[in-house]
Amino acid sequence: MTASQPRRRRALVLPAGMAMATALAFLPNTAATAAPADGRPAAAPADAAAESLSYVVNVRGGHGAPAHVKKAIAEAGGTIVTSYDRIGVIVVHSSNADFARTVRTVRGVQSAGATRNAPLPSAVTADMGTPRVLGAAEVAEARAEAVDGQDPLQGLQWDLPAIKADKAHEKSLGSSRVTVAVIDTGVDDTHPDIAPNFDRAASVNCVTGKPDTSDGAWRPSAEESPHGTHVAGEIAAAKNGIGMTGVAPGVKVSGIKVSNPDGYFYTEAVVCGFMWAAEHGVDVTNNSYYTDPWYFNCEDDPDQKALLKAVTRATKYAERRGTVNVAAAGNENYDLAADEITDPVSPNDGTPSDRVIDPTECLDIPTQLPGVVTVASTGAKGLKSSFSNYGRGVIDIAAPGGDSTAYQTPAPPATSGLILGTLPGGKWGYMAGTSMASPHVAGVAALIKSTHPYAPPALVKALLYAQADATACTDPYDINGDGKVDAVCEGPRNRNGFYGWGTADALDAVTR
Repeated sequence: MTASQPRRRRALVLPAGMAMATALAFLPNTAATAAPADGRPAAAPADAAAESLSYVVNVRGGHGAPAHVKKAIAEAGGTIVTSYDRIGVIVVHSSNADFARTVRTVRGVQSAGATRNAPLPSAVTADMGTPRVLGAAEVAEARAEAVDGQDPLQGLQWDLPAIKADKAHEKSLGSSRVTVAVIDTGVDDTHPDIAPNFDRAASVNCVTGKPDTSDGAWRPSAEESPHGTHVAGEIAAAKNGIGMTGVAPGVKVSGIKVSNPDGYFYTEAVVCGFMWAAEHGVDVTNNSYYTDPWYFNCEDDPDQKALLKAVTRATKYAERRGTVNVAAAGNENYDLAADEITDPVSPNDGTPSDRVIDPTECLDIPTQLPGVVTVASTGAKGLKSSFSNYGRGVIDIAAPGGDSTAYQTPAPPATSGLILGTLPGGKWGYMAGTSMASPHVAGVAALIKSTHPYAPPALVKALLYAQADATACTDPYDINGDGKVDAVCEGPRNRNGFYGWGTADALDAVTR
């Protein structure tokens, strides 16, 4: 269980007692091409005759792209898809393999790079896994044992009392004037636990990098991942006597779909998502993903530099417009404060190779970007989840994301150490990961915003950290009991590498 042997990213789907190392996860498949001699995978050149790639071209923000830059883009074989003038990010398609290199030489272009390796449309498909769906008998049993005043499935949600959300709901469910956007794989707003709180006006499909506002465009298809729907229920499933209860069951939730049909979260879509949130009154965004195809983006690589700059501009713009951005720390048990990490999965839509990176210089985006709340995961016993990334000075806060029931067993009536969430088609099911921890924090941030409606993002984050329950390092940390230390926590109880400022506290969010 070391950083040199990472497990796969995004949401984990773990049957009770299953070892983490064999867990299913959300990670695109890979294809084979040659890696460059220096060991760092480079973007595969496009077939100038047929294959198009997507690019971002970054210029000075606020004034629109200069005419000579637009002309140079066209002359280099590029077609502008859309332009986010306020932050100076232009989305371009081109089949010219030298497009980025050519455009980088143009006066006024600050950076430019390919957002992918697979041509448009993607030539590879992500293996998104399958959640453990709650069976009809389990639903019936939970409903039969439900406590008065609770939703029927709330007894299965050990995660709510873990952050005192059950006590918080006695004081406040949150304000319907607050919206949390789920930037993810799409949200099924027809789910009975989501429909009462869904904000259609703040929902969109951003997959191409250009907003698609057609009705229902934010929903996942039957073939796409239920990940975003699960996250949405964790945040704001209504307290309506039907199923489960969200952390903030009185706030609004919207769906900003950024994952393409192949399961990739590309830069142009992520930028679109943050810009949409910024322009549509979203108070909090939840980001349970990393921006494909690079797990870590290194500024000394010209393509990765462009992606890093584009997403950074978008997150900063959203925060300036009043949005708190919350993101999952990742599921590889990496120490993100280490001197170096071996990244074996990048680029995940091309040919990955073992590249050694400095995680303080090469960033996982958006979670490691300045201003973004970085969330680690805990299990049913309140310990760092076996898979959760960590790192002193990197992790801001911790929240329940689940773990193998064999490692952290919840108290009855809960039966699974994973996290219950909503699934498309009016169902419920279990997942685990920092993907599930992040929405708990997003929900608490929404409760803080409900309590302090005029608080700017900086104050919401300050309250989030100040109200967190200080959680001391787990030392030694031997989560599977095999006698070997699985991770090392550094720092005091109120600012350490496993739990950051501590475990999120929903009760304080509505009472202070």
